[in-house]
Parts: sequence; C-alpha cells; structure tokens
Amino acid sequence: METPSLSPAARLAQQIEFIVECDKLKEIFRQTLVTKSRRAENDAEHSWHLCLCVIVLAEHANTPNLDVLRVLKMVILHDLVEIDAGDTFAYDTAGMANQHEREAVAASRIFGLLPPDQARQFRALWDEFEERATPESRFAAAVDRFQPMLLNVRTQGGAWQKHGITHDRVVARNQHVAAGSQAIWAYADQMLKEAVAAGFLADAPRSKAED
Repeated sequence: METPSLSPAARLAQQIEFIVECDKLKEIFRQTLVTKSRRAENDAEHSWHLCLCVIVLAEHANTPNLDVLRVLKMVILHDLVEIDAGDTFAYDTAGMANQHEREAVAASRIFGLLPPDQARQFRALWDEFEERATPESRFAAAVDRFQPMLLNVRTQGGAWQKHGITHDRVVARNQHVAAGSQAIWAYADQMLKEAVAAGFLADAPRSKAED
C-alpha cells in the first residue's frame, strides 16, 4: 500500500524536526583530541572535518571520477546514529561487538523522523557506508579512518597514549584505508612509523619468541 504523500507544510515540519534532532550530535564527544586546545572532539566537528577531507583529498581516491557529492552525503550522515548509540571507541572490543546492531536501530529511528522518501534515501546511504561495497563508500571509510589517526599524531599520541594503544593495533584497525586510497594509506603508514619513532605511539610488545 502506497504511503499518502505529505503536504508541503507537513513535509517541511518533519524535515525541521530532523534537523533539530541532529543538533544533538554536537554533544557526542569522541576520544580523539582537537589539535589546539587538546579537548575532546565532538561528532559534529568530526563530520565537518571529514567533509573537508573528502573535498581536499578526493583526487587521491583509487577510483577516478568519484561521485564526491555521494561521498559527502555518506560522511555527513553516518555518525548521526551516535545520537542514540553513543560513540564507540575504535579499540573497545566489547563495545565494537554489538556496535552495528545498536547503530542500525538508531538509524531506523533518526532517519525515520524524515518524510518517507528521504528516510529511505538517507538509510540507504548509511547502509552503503557500512557495507563498503562501492568506490564512494570505500573512500568515505578511508577518510573516516585517516582523520583520527592524523589528529592522534598531531596531538602527540592523544587517545592512543591514554588507552595504551600500540602500533600493530592501529595498523590492523585502519589498513583498509588502502581499499579507498592507496596513496592516503601509504602516507598514513609512514606517519604511524614516524609516530612510533617519536614516542607518540607505542610499538607492539615483543613476544618471548622474539627475545
């Protein structure tokens, strides 16, 4: 059964309520620190910074003629679910175990505030980002992983030092950046090695067999 179309006034009212709800993203704080004051970055700042990264770095995507507008839509939408689900620290294995399920429920509620056609469109973009099956979603995910690494390096270890994160874990978590941009991953890989050399990121502990 087809959903009756909304009047323009009702449609606008729903869209405004969605926009107001999304203002809450400004109050979801991440583990990553901002470079100047070294306070915690909030999710809205993260989303803005990702959009800037996409615009500036799009030429380094593995796929030429990337649909940059589609990438921007994904990076501006994908963290909205954290209004309900909260930010899950990248190295919190317990939190990561059910992260997708919690965020999928949040996506249904938050995007469901919109008129049905926009709700479907936005949810499809969120799912596309999660699945990383398209060139645009792989580049979006690459930038999403690169930005926190960059801020951690530029804050002398930031969240890595606070939580005792080692080089091997950062590489394991983020090496799929290469699927979206081999050039950005090459830069990040070198950046991580330099962070180890500078003492910002701990090297992996040596096993007894290596001693």
